[in-house]
Amino acid sequence: MASGDTSNQPTALVIGGGIGGLTAAVALHQAGRRVTVLERAPALEPVGAGIGLAPNAQRALDAIGAGDAVRAMAAWQSEGALRLPGGRVLARTDTRAAVRRFGGPVVVAHRADLIGLLADRLPAGAVRTGMAATVTDPGDPADPHHPAHVRLTATAPEAPGHPTDDPAGHPTDLTADLIIAADGIHSATRRALFPNHPGPRYTGLTTWRFVVPAPACGVDPHETWGPGTLWGSQPLHDGRVYAYASAVVPAGGRAPDGERAELVRRFGGWHRPVPDLLAAVDPADVLRNDVYAMDRPLPAHHRGRVALLGDAVHPMAPNLGQGGGQAIEDAIVLGLLAGADADLVAALAEYSRVRLPRTAEVVRRSARVARLTTWRSAPARALRAALLAGTARLAPDLALRALDGIADWSPPGRP
Repeated sequence: MASGDTSNQPTALVIGGGIGGLTAAVALHQAGRRVTVLERAPALEPVGAGIGLAPNAQRALDAIGAGDAVRAMAAWQSEGALRLPGGRVLARTDTRAAVRRFGGPVVVAHRADLIGLLADRLPAGAVRTGMAATVTDPGDPADPHHPAHVRLTATAPEAPGHPTDDPAGHPTDLTADLIIAADGIHSATRRALFPNHPGPRYTGLTTWRFVVPAPACGVDPHETWGPGTLWGSQPLHDGRVYAYASAVVPAGGRAPDGERAELVRRFGGWHRPVPDLLAAVDPADVLRNDVYAMDRPLPAHHRGRVALLGDAVHPMAPNLGQGGGQAIEDAIVLGLLAGADADLVAALAEYSRVRLPRTAEVVRRSARVARLTTWRSAPARALRAALLAGTARLAPDLALRALDGIADWSPPGRP
Protein backbone atom coordinates (compact mmCIF):
# COMPACT_ATOMS: atom_id res chain seq x y z
CA MET A 1 0.00 0.00 0.00
CA ALA A 2 1.28 3.47 -0.89
CA SER A 3 2.29 5.79 1.93
CA GLY A 4 3.28 9.42 2.31
CA ASP A 5 2.28 12.41 0.20
CA THR A 6 1.33 11.32 -3.32
CA SER A 7 -0.12 14.63 -4.52
CA ASN A 8 2.87 15.37 -6.75
CA GLN A 9 3.02 11.91 -8.36
CA PRO A 10 2.14 11.73 -12.06
CA THR A 11 -1.43 10.51 -12.37
CA ALA A 12 -2.99 7.70 -14.36
CA LEU A 13 -6.68 6.92 -14.76
CA VAL A 14 -7.66 3.42 -15.84
CA ILE A 15 -11.10 3.06 -17.42
CA GLY A 16 -12.31 -0.47 -16.75
CA GLY A 17 -11.70 -2.76 -13.78
CA GLY A 18 -11.28 -6.04 -15.64
CA ILE A 19 -8.13 -8.14 -15.78
CA GLY A 20 -6.32 -5.91 -18.28
CA GLY A 21 -7.25 -2.69 -16.52
CA LEU A 22 -6.27 -3.96 -13.07
CA THR A 23 -2.97 -5.35 -14.37
CA ALA A 24 -2.17 -1.96 -15.90
CA ALA A 25 -3.10 -0.21 -12.67
CA VAL A 26 -0.77 -2.45 -10.63
CA ALA A 27 2.08 -2.05 -13.14
CA LEU A 28 1.76 1.76 -13.22
CA HIS A 29 1.39 1.95 -9.44
CA GLN A 30 4.58 -0.04 -9.01
CA ALA A 31 6.25 2.26 -11.59
CA GLY A 32 5.52 5.30 -9.42
CA ARG A 33 2.24 6.66 -10.74
CA ARG A 34 -0.77 7.61 -8.63
CA VAL A 35 -3.45 5.39 -10.15
CA THR A 36 -7.24 5.40 -10.02
CA VAL A 37 -9.34 2.64 -11.60
CA LEU A 38 -12.82 3.69 -12.77
CA GLU A 39 -15.27 0.81 -13.11
CA ARG A 40 -18.87 1.37 -14.18
CA ALA A 41 -20.18 -1.79 -12.45
CA PRO A 42 -21.22 -1.44 -8.81
CA ALA A 43 -18.49 -3.83 -7.65
CA LEU A 44 -15.49 -5.78 -8.94
CA GLU A 45 -17.56 -8.91 -9.43
CA PRO A 46 -16.22 -10.65 -12.53
CA VAL A 47 -18.31 -12.95 -14.65
CA GLY A 48 -18.45 -16.53 -13.45
CA ALA A 49 -16.06 -17.98 -15.96
CA GLY A 50 -12.53 -19.22 -16.34
CA ILE A 51 -9.56 -17.76 -18.16
CA GLY A 52 -6.62 -19.54 -19.75
CA LEU A 53 -3.22 -18.04 -18.96
CA ALA A 54 -0.44 -19.39 -21.17
CA PRO A 55 3.24 -19.04 -20.17
CA ASN A 56 3.50 -15.64 -21.88
CA ALA A 57 0.81 -14.22 -19.57
CA GLN A 58 2.43 -15.85 -16.54
CA ARG A 59 5.83 -14.32 -17.38
CA ALA A 60 4.16 -10.94 -17.88
CA LEU A 61 2.60 -11.21 -14.43
CA ASP A 62 6.05 -12.02 -13.00
CA ALA A 63 6.89 -8.37 -13.70
CA ILE A 64 4.43 -7.30 -10.99
CA GLY A 65 5.16 -10.21 -8.65
CA ALA A 66 1.96 -12.13 -9.43
CA GLY A 67 3.19 -14.91 -11.71
CA ASP A 68 3.84 -17.52 -9.04
CA ALA A 69 0.45 -16.91 -7.46
CA VAL A 70 -1.16 -17.65 -10.83
CA ARG A 71 0.95 -20.78 -11.32
CA ALA A 72 -0.31 -21.99 -7.94
CA MET A 73 -3.84 -21.95 -9.41
CA ALA A 74 -2.99 -24.70 -11.89
CA ALA A 75 -4.99 -27.92 -11.64
CA TRP A 76 -2.59 -30.83 -12.08
CA GLN A 77 -3.14 -32.59 -15.38
CA SER A 78 -0.76 -34.46 -17.64
CA GLU A 79 -3.00 -35.16 -20.63
CA GLY A 80 -6.03 -33.78 -22.38
CA ALA A 81 -7.87 -34.78 -25.53
CA LEU A 82 -9.50 -33.46 -28.66
CA ARG A 83 -12.69 -35.46 -29.27
CA LEU A 84 -15.72 -35.91 -31.48
CA PRO A 85 -19.25 -35.61 -29.99
CA GLY A 86 -19.57 -39.38 -29.64
CA GLY A 87 -16.40 -39.50 -27.56
CA ARG A 88 -13.86 -40.69 -30.12
CA VAL A 89 -10.42 -39.26 -29.37
CA LEU A 90 -8.80 -37.53 -32.35
CA ALA A 91 -5.68 -36.32 -30.57
CA ARG A 92 -4.06 -36.32 -27.16
CA THR A 93 -2.52 -33.19 -25.67
CA ASP A 94 0.44 -33.50 -23.34
CA THR A 95 1.16 -30.80 -20.76
CA ARG A 96 4.79 -31.87 -20.66
CA ALA A 97 5.16 -31.05 -24.35
CA ALA A 98 3.92 -27.52 -23.72
CA VAL A 99 6.32 -27.16 -20.80
CA ARG A 100 9.22 -28.25 -22.99
CA ARG A 101 8.24 -25.92 -25.80
CA PHE A 102 7.11 -22.80 -23.92
CA GLY A 103 8.53 -23.10 -20.42
CA GLY A 104 5.29 -23.91 -18.63
CA PRO A 105 1.72 -25.19 -18.94
CA VAL A 106 -1.43 -23.21 -19.57
CA VAL A 107 -3.08 -22.34 -16.25
CA VAL A 108 -6.89 -22.22 -16.31
CA ALA A 109 -8.01 -20.00 -13.44
CA HIS A 110 -11.32 -18.58 -12.28
CA ARG A 111 -11.57 -14.92 -13.25
CA ALA A 112 -12.68 -13.99 -9.74
CA ASP A 113 -9.45 -15.41 -8.31
CA LEU A 114 -7.34 -13.38 -10.73
CA ILE A 115 -9.36 -10.20 -10.16
CA GLY A 116 -8.86 -10.55 -6.41
CA LEU A 117 -5.15 -11.24 -6.80
CA LEU A 118 -4.68 -8.04 -8.81
CA ALA A 119 -6.97 -5.79 -6.75
CA ASP A 120 -5.11 -6.75 -3.58
CA ARG A 121 -1.93 -5.24 -5.08
CA LEU A 122 -3.46 -1.76 -5.32
CA PRO A 123 -3.61 0.87 -2.57
CA ALA A 124 -6.84 1.27 -0.63
CA GLY A 125 -9.22 3.57 -2.48
CA ALA A 126 -7.54 3.13 -5.86
CA VAL A 127 -10.60 1.39 -7.34
CA ARG A 128 -13.77 3.46 -7.73
CA THR A 129 -16.80 1.41 -8.70
CA GLY A 130 -20.15 2.62 -9.93
CA MET A 131 -18.48 5.20 -12.17
CA ALA A 132 -18.89 5.56 -15.94
CA ALA A 133 -15.96 7.41 -17.51
CA THR A 134 -15.90 9.22 -20.86
CA VAL A 135 -12.77 10.74 -22.38
CA THR A 136 -13.64 14.29 -23.39
CA ASP A 137 -10.13 15.42 -24.39
CA PRO A 138 -7.24 12.98 -25.09
CA GLY A 139 -4.69 15.64 -24.19
CA ASP A 140 -1.25 16.21 -25.66
CA PRO A 141 1.69 14.24 -24.24
CA ALA A 142 4.13 16.82 -25.64
CA ASP A 143 2.47 19.65 -23.70
CA PRO A 144 2.69 19.38 -19.90
CA HIS A 145 -0.10 21.95 -19.62
CA HIS A 146 -2.53 19.90 -21.72
CA PRO A 147 -3.58 16.84 -19.68
CA ALA A 148 -6.29 14.41 -20.71
CA HIS A 149 -9.83 15.03 -19.47
CA VAL A 150 -12.40 12.48 -18.32
CA ARG A 151 -16.02 13.02 -17.39
CA LEU A 152 -17.38 10.76 -14.66
CA THR A 153 -21.00 9.90 -14.05
CA ALA A 154 -22.12 7.76 -11.13
CA THR A 155 -23.93 4.64 -12.35
CA ALA A 156 -24.53 3.10 -8.91
CA PRO A 157 -23.55 3.72 -5.30
CA GLU A 158 -19.93 2.83 -4.77
CA ALA A 159 -18.73 0.22 -2.31
CA PRO A 160 -18.36 1.38 1.31
CA GLY A 161 -15.24 3.46 1.77
CA HIS A 162 -15.13 4.61 -1.86
CA PRO A 163 -17.63 7.48 -2.06
CA THR A 164 -18.22 9.35 -5.30
CA ASP A 165 -17.40 13.04 -5.56
CA ASP A 166 -21.06 13.64 -6.26
CA PRO A 167 -23.44 11.03 -4.84
CA ALA A 168 -26.32 12.67 -6.71
CA GLY A 169 -24.91 11.35 -9.97
CA HIS A 170 -24.03 14.69 -11.61
CA PRO A 171 -21.02 14.57 -13.95
CA THR A 172 -17.59 15.29 -12.49
CA ASP A 173 -14.55 16.23 -14.58
CA LEU A 174 -11.07 14.86 -13.86
CA THR A 175 -7.71 15.40 -15.53
CA ALA A 176 -4.80 12.99 -15.75
CA ASP A 177 -1.30 12.77 -17.16
CA LEU A 178 -2.16 9.37 -18.65
CA ILE A 179 -5.38 7.48 -19.35
CA ILE A 180 -5.57 3.73 -19.96
CA ALA A 181 -8.76 2.65 -21.72
CA ALA A 182 -9.59 -0.97 -20.91
CA ASP A 183 -13.30 -0.59 -21.56
CA GLY A 184 -13.93 -3.73 -23.56
CA ILE A 185 -14.96 -4.90 -27.01
CA HIS A 186 -17.45 -2.09 -27.61
CA SER A 187 -15.07 0.54 -26.21
CA ALA A 188 -16.54 4.04 -26.22
CA THR A 189 -12.99 5.38 -25.90
CA ARG A 190 -11.86 3.63 -29.08
CA ARG A 191 -14.83 5.03 -30.99
CA ALA A 192 -14.10 8.54 -29.72
CA LEU A 193 -10.39 8.39 -30.58
CA PHE A 194 -10.77 6.65 -33.95
CA PRO A 195 -14.28 7.56 -35.17
CA ASN A 196 -13.61 6.52 -38.78
CA HIS A 197 -12.43 3.02 -37.94
CA PRO A 198 -15.04 0.30 -38.61
CA GLY A 199 -14.33 -1.43 -35.29
CA PRO A 200 -14.63 -5.15 -34.56
CA ARG A 201 -16.69 -7.54 -36.68
CA TYR A 202 -18.96 -10.35 -35.54
CA THR A 203 -17.13 -13.61 -36.24
CA GLY A 204 -20.28 -15.69 -36.71
CA LEU A 205 -19.65 -17.47 -33.39
CA THR A 206 -21.47 -17.17 -30.09
CA THR A 207 -20.04 -18.58 -26.86
CA TRP A 208 -21.53 -19.91 -23.64
CA ARG A 209 -19.56 -20.27 -20.38
CA PHE A 210 -20.16 -21.44 -16.82
CA VAL A 211 -18.40 -22.88 -13.77
CA VAL A 212 -19.81 -25.79 -11.73
CA PRO A 213 -18.55 -28.32 -9.16
CA ALA A 214 -16.93 -31.35 -10.75
CA PRO A 215 -19.45 -34.18 -11.31
CA ALA A 216 -19.03 -37.63 -9.73
CA CYS A 217 -17.87 -39.08 -13.05
CA GLY A 218 -14.84 -36.79 -12.99
CA VAL A 219 -13.55 -34.53 -15.76
CA ASP A 220 -10.44 -34.86 -17.88
CA PRO A 221 -9.49 -31.75 -19.86
CA HIS A 222 -10.89 -31.89 -23.36
CA GLU A 223 -12.25 -30.00 -26.32
CA THR A 224 -14.87 -31.62 -28.52
CA TRP A 225 -15.57 -30.40 -32.04
CA GLY A 226 -18.92 -30.99 -33.71
CA PRO A 227 -20.74 -29.57 -36.76
CA GLY A 228 -20.08 -25.84 -36.38
CA THR A 229 -19.95 -26.36 -32.62
CA LEU A 230 -17.35 -26.77 -29.90
CA TRP A 231 -17.41 -27.80 -26.25
CA GLY A 232 -14.57 -27.56 -23.74
CA SER A 233 -14.28 -28.77 -20.14
CA GLN A 234 -11.32 -27.68 -17.99
CA PRO A 235 -10.82 -28.63 -14.31
CA LEU A 236 -9.96 -25.79 -11.93
CA HIS A 237 -7.61 -26.11 -8.96
CA ASP A 238 -10.45 -25.82 -6.40
CA GLY A 239 -12.46 -28.83 -7.60
CA ARG A 240 -14.76 -26.95 -9.94
CA VAL A 241 -14.93 -27.22 -13.73
CA TYR A 242 -14.90 -24.43 -16.29
CA ALA A 243 -17.10 -25.33 -19.27
CA TYR A 244 -17.30 -23.37 -22.50
CA ALA A 245 -19.06 -23.87 -25.79
CA SER A 246 -19.48 -22.14 -29.14
CA ALA A 247 -21.76 -22.40 -32.15
CA VAL A 248 -22.30 -20.74 -35.50
CA VAL A 249 -25.45 -18.63 -34.97
CA PRO A 250 -26.67 -15.14 -35.93
CA ALA A 251 -25.53 -12.27 -33.72
CA GLY A 252 -27.73 -10.95 -30.95
CA GLY A 253 -29.72 -14.12 -30.35
CA ARG A 254 -31.17 -15.26 -27.04
CA ALA A 255 -32.93 -18.54 -26.25
CA PRO A 256 -36.61 -17.95 -25.34
CA ASP A 257 -36.45 -20.64 -22.66
CA GLY A 258 -32.98 -19.80 -21.31
CA GLU A 259 -29.41 -20.48 -22.31
CA ARG A 260 -29.08 -23.72 -20.35
CA ALA A 261 -31.98 -25.12 -22.36
CA GLU A 262 -30.24 -23.97 -25.54
CA LEU A 263 -27.05 -25.80 -24.52
CA VAL A 264 -29.01 -28.96 -23.74
CA ARG A 265 -30.54 -28.88 -27.22
CA ARG A 266 -27.16 -28.42 -28.87
CA PHE A 267 -24.89 -30.53 -26.65
CA GLY A 268 -27.05 -32.68 -24.37
CA GLY A 269 -26.43 -35.84 -26.43
CA TRP A 270 -22.65 -35.48 -26.50
CA HIS A 271 -20.23 -37.73 -24.61
CA ARG A 272 -19.80 -37.53 -20.84
CA PRO A 273 -19.13 -35.39 -18.88
CA VAL A 274 -21.01 -32.86 -21.07
CA PRO A 275 -24.54 -33.96 -20.00
CA ASP A 276 -23.42 -34.15 -16.35
CA LEU A 277 -22.10 -30.57 -16.44
CA LEU A 278 -25.29 -29.31 -18.04
CA ALA A 279 -27.35 -31.07 -15.38
CA ALA A 280 -25.31 -29.39 -12.64
CA VAL A 281 -25.46 -25.77 -13.80
CA ASP A 282 -28.01 -23.25 -12.57
CA PRO A 283 -29.66 -21.70 -15.66
CA ALA A 284 -28.93 -18.23 -14.26
CA ASP A 285 -25.18 -18.97 -14.27
CA VAL A 286 -24.84 -19.60 -18.01
CA LEU A 287 -23.20 -16.66 -19.77
CA ARG A 288 -23.79 -16.03 -23.46
CA ASN A 289 -21.66 -13.66 -25.55
CA ASP A 290 -21.25 -13.02 -29.25
CA VAL A 291 -17.61 -13.14 -30.42
CA TYR A 292 -16.18 -10.06 -32.12
CA ALA A 293 -12.71 -9.66 -33.61
CA MET A 294 -10.68 -6.73 -34.94
CA ASP A 295 -10.04 -7.81 -38.52
CA ARG A 296 -8.57 -4.41 -39.42
CA PRO A 297 -6.05 -3.16 -36.83
CA LEU A 298 -6.23 0.41 -35.59
CA PRO A 299 -3.55 2.75 -36.96
CA ALA A 300 -2.13 3.04 -33.42
CA HIS A 301 -2.88 1.80 -29.92
CA HIS A 302 -2.84 5.32 -28.51
CA ARG A 303 -3.88 8.88 -29.26
CA GLY A 304 -2.83 11.89 -27.24
CA ARG A 305 -2.35 10.80 -23.63
CA VAL A 306 -4.74 7.85 -23.98
CA ALA A 307 -3.58 4.26 -24.48
CA LEU A 308 -5.99 1.44 -25.36
CA LEU A 309 -5.45 -2.14 -24.23
CA GLY A 310 -7.00 -5.57 -24.41
CA ASP A 311 -10.42 -6.02 -26.01
CA ALA A 312 -10.75 -2.25 -26.38
CA VAL A 313 -8.10 -2.34 -29.12
CA HIS A 314 -7.69 -5.93 -30.39
CA PRO A 315 -10.66 -8.21 -29.60
CA MET A 316 -10.09 -11.69 -30.97
CA ALA A 317 -11.64 -15.13 -31.27
CA PRO A 318 -11.01 -17.17 -28.11
CA ASN A 319 -9.64 -20.25 -29.85
CA LEU A 320 -5.97 -19.70 -28.97
CA GLY A 321 -6.85 -18.69 -25.40
CA GLN A 322 -4.96 -15.41 -25.80
CA GLY A 323 -7.54 -12.66 -25.25
CA GLY A 324 -6.69 -12.22 -21.58
CA GLY A 325 -3.00 -12.96 -22.14
CA GLN A 326 -2.63 -10.20 -24.71
CA ALA A 327 -4.42 -7.72 -22.43
CA ILE A 328 -1.99 -8.63 -19.64
CA GLU A 329 0.96 -8.20 -22.00
CA ASP A 330 -0.35 -4.76 -23.05
CA ALA A 331 -0.66 -3.73 -19.42
CA ILE A 332 2.82 -4.85 -18.42
CA VAL A 333 4.46 -3.19 -21.44
CA LEU A 334 2.66 0.04 -20.58
CA GLY A 335 3.89 -0.20 -17.00
CA LEU A 336 7.47 -0.71 -18.17
CA LEU A 337 7.33 2.15 -20.69
CA ALA A 338 5.12 4.76 -19.03
CA GLY A 339 6.41 4.96 -15.47
CA ALA A 340 6.49 8.12 -13.39
CA ASP A 341 9.68 9.46 -15.01
CA ALA A 342 8.86 8.49 -18.59
CA ASP A 343 8.78 10.74 -21.63
CA LEU A 344 5.15 10.08 -22.53
CA VAL A 345 5.54 10.98 -26.19
CA ALA A 346 8.26 8.38 -26.61
CA ALA A 347 6.60 5.85 -24.28
CA LEU A 348 3.22 5.81 -26.03
CA ALA A 349 4.78 5.78 -29.49
CA GLU A 350 6.87 2.77 -28.46
CA TYR A 351 3.81 1.08 -26.97
CA SER A 352 2.00 1.29 -30.30
CA ARG A 353 5.13 0.27 -32.21
CA VAL A 354 5.69 -2.97 -30.29
CA ARG A 355 2.12 -3.98 -29.48
CA LEU A 356 0.27 -3.29 -32.73
CA PRO A 357 2.01 -5.86 -34.98
CA ARG A 358 2.13 -8.53 -32.28
CA THR A 359 -1.54 -8.32 -31.35
CA ALA A 360 -2.61 -8.12 -35.01
CA GLU A 361 -0.78 -11.40 -35.64
CA VAL A 362 -2.43 -13.08 -32.64
CA VAL A 363 -5.84 -11.88 -33.88
CA ARG A 364 -5.11 -13.42 -37.31
CA ARG A 365 -3.96 -16.76 -35.89
CA SER A 366 -6.95 -16.97 -33.55
CA ALA A 367 -9.28 -16.35 -36.49
CA ARG A 368 -7.70 -19.19 -38.47
CA VAL A 369 -8.32 -21.70 -35.67
CA ALA A 370 -11.84 -20.36 -35.12
CA ARG A 371 -12.70 -20.94 -38.78
CA LEU A 372 -11.81 -24.62 -38.42
CA THR A 373 -14.46 -25.00 -35.72
CA THR A 374 -17.18 -23.58 -37.99
CA TRP A 375 -17.08 -26.44 -40.54
CA ARG A 376 -20.53 -28.03 -40.65
CA SER A 377 -20.90 -30.28 -43.70
CA ALA A 378 -20.23 -33.99 -43.24
CA PRO A 379 -17.41 -34.12 -45.85
CA ALA A 380 -15.66 -31.10 -44.33
CA ARG A 381 -15.89 -32.55 -40.83
CA ALA A 382 -14.59 -35.92 -42.01
CA LEU A 383 -11.62 -34.19 -43.64
CA ARG A 384 -11.00 -32.15 -40.50
CA ALA A 385 -11.09 -35.24 -38.28
CA ALA A 386 -8.69 -37.10 -40.58
CA LEU A 387 -6.27 -34.18 -40.64
CA LEU A 388 -6.33 -33.75 -36.86
CA ALA A 389 -5.93 -37.47 -36.17
CA GLY A 390 -3.16 -37.85 -38.75
CA THR A 391 -1.28 -34.84 -37.44
CA ALA A 392 -1.49 -36.14 -33.88
CA ARG A 393 -0.12 -39.53 -34.96
CA LEU A 394 2.71 -38.33 -37.20
CA ALA A 395 3.71 -35.05 -35.47
CA PRO A 396 2.33 -34.95 -31.91
CA ASP A 397 3.71 -31.47 -31.17
CA LEU A 398 2.48 -29.91 -34.41
CA ALA A 399 -0.65 -28.42 -32.82
CA LEU A 400 1.55 -26.47 -30.41
CA ARG A 401 3.15 -24.63 -33.30
CA ALA A 402 0.11 -22.36 -33.44
CA LEU A 403 1.47 -20.77 -30.26
CA ASP A 404 5.09 -20.45 -31.41
CA GLY A 405 6.15 -16.84 -31.02
CA ILE A 406 3.15 -16.24 -28.73
CA ALA A 407 3.35 -18.46 -25.65
CA ASP A 408 7.16 -18.12 -25.50
CA TRP A 409 7.03 -14.31 -25.19
CA SER A 410 8.66 -12.49 -22.26
CA PRO A 411 8.36 -8.82 -21.23
CA PRO A 412 11.01 -6.51 -22.72
CA GLY A 413 14.26 -6.68 -20.82
CA ARG A 414 13.32 -9.89 -19.00
CA PRO A 415 14.39 -13.49 -19.70
